[in-house]
Amino acid sequence: MWGHYLCDLFLVIVLRQPGEPAVENGLIPYLGCALQFGANPLQFLRSRQKKYGHIFTCKIAGRYIHFLCDPFSYHSVIRHGRHLDWRKFHFATSVKAFGHDSFDPRHGHTTENLHQTFLKTLQGEALPSLIETMMGHLQDVMLKSDTLSPSKDHWQVDGIFAFCYKVMFESGYLTLFGKELGEDKCQARQAAQKALVLNALENFKEFDKIFPALVAGLPIHVFKSAYSARENLAKTMHAEHLSKRENVSDLISMRMILNDSLSTFNDISKARTHVALLWASQANTLPATFWSLFYMIRSPDAMKAAHKEVQKILGDSGKTVDPSDPSLNLTRDQLDNMPVLDSIIKEAMRLSSASMNVRVAKEDFLLHLDNQEAYHIRKDDVIALYPPLLHYDPEIYEDPYEYKFDRFLDNKGQEKTTFYRSGRRLRYFYMPFGSGVTKCPGRFFAVYEIKQFLTLVLSYFDMELLDLGINAPPLDQSRAGLGILQPTYDIDFRYKLKSSQ
Repeated sequence: MWGHYLCDLFLVIVLRQPGEPAVENGLIPYLGCALQFGANPLQFLRSRQKKYGHIFTCKIAGRYIHFLCDPFSYHSVIRHGRHLDWRKFHFATSVKAFGHDSFDPRHGHTTENLHQTFLKTLQGEALPSLIETMMGHLQDVMLKSDTLSPSKDHWQVDGIFAFCYKVMFESGYLTLFGKELGEDKCQARQAAQKALVLNALENFKEFDKIFPALVAGLPIHVFKSAYSARENLAKTMHAEHLSKRENVSDLISMRMILNDSLSTFNDISKARTHVALLWASQANTLPATFWSLFYMIRSPDAMKAAHKEVQKILGDSGKTVDPSDPSLNLTRDQLDNMPVLDSIIKEAMRLSSASMNVRVAKEDFLLHLDNQEAYHIRKDDVIALYPPLLHYDPEIYEDPYEYKFDRFLDNKGQEKTTFYRSGRRLRYFYMPFGSGVTKCPGRFFAVYEIKQFLTLVLSYFDMELLDLGINAPPLDQSRAGLGILQPTYDIDFRYKLKSSQ
């Protein structure tokens, strides 16, 4: 073992060239710095930044990753498209986790430009119908089904994460994948539809638990129950089942057409690509909703400001809140005109997001930093940006570990878009959704979903924490690099229908 390590070290010493970033191999062959990084990524990267400066290289699980820590140099990576490939890493990760054939057209299984499919079906003109469908499902799940069964007379107690999970998963699932039995009012069929969604939810949870391990490279067959859960989800997403559903979103309809016309995927591979889309639509939205609701309820000022904003939007459009007839609808313009809810969500995501922005070098090139330094980057090297370094920077955000619901509001109560470091205005200061071409194409819909959810719980429910002085639960660092981190434990709250409007 030590022989392998010394050989490893020798190769690195021999092969490193002048003008390359400083390298840290760690003490364990192959793993390198993986354990230290995994325990607390932010602390690890800050300590290495202090030691090495703006850019350094760490060996993590067999890969050499260059971490760039200077926010003024981010554009050097984000704008370096001709030298850097974002698809290679993302497509390979998806194949590893979901077991489908590669989406990368270079591998010959498909000619579909997946990114363009997402842009067409999750942005622009596609959004109003998604927003309207989601709003209907949210109200059905909250007030018409037996998912919550709220009462005006009695408080219901639940965990905030469990509450968000139930409501957002079911609503989001139905919005994207439609209803197996359409709008059939027959009680038995409604029960069958409900069972299908609950089954999907349980399988999703089981699979999602081991997702970080799959990304790290462990084979899914090591996790038998998670493998079964993934395959169970895929079975329900075979074309023969999806084609019978009503109100399927444009995203899924278009993917089904393109799977059939532009790919050589077999039926199982096609179904697994839909599982990948389900995971992408839920895995970060669910914890982001939790953090938004938790921090809002915990802050009386946030609750008051949010409630006032929601009442004004509804009042100005002449809408009445009636839990017995839940038919509120908000347009995209109305949702866009909610700067307080925007700030509440952004601040929650600033504190909980830990996405890793990753690019792979297509060729040897020289990376120029903002401070005039330049570094040699080799073909197949990985360059990573880690946004929490920004989000927790006290020079950019005063008291960065505190939740301030109005942090993203300016003096006029509108969206604040100017942030500074060392007296210089930052181009990049908030990056929970990635950057450049790798920016999450579903980010607009995700924020609209959370806004709709908060609008509805504020309109229909009285809510309070069981322990008013409770601290925020720690973040689950096992998911660092994957997006919004989950809480390590749930927080109890109670809710009931508002008695008077």
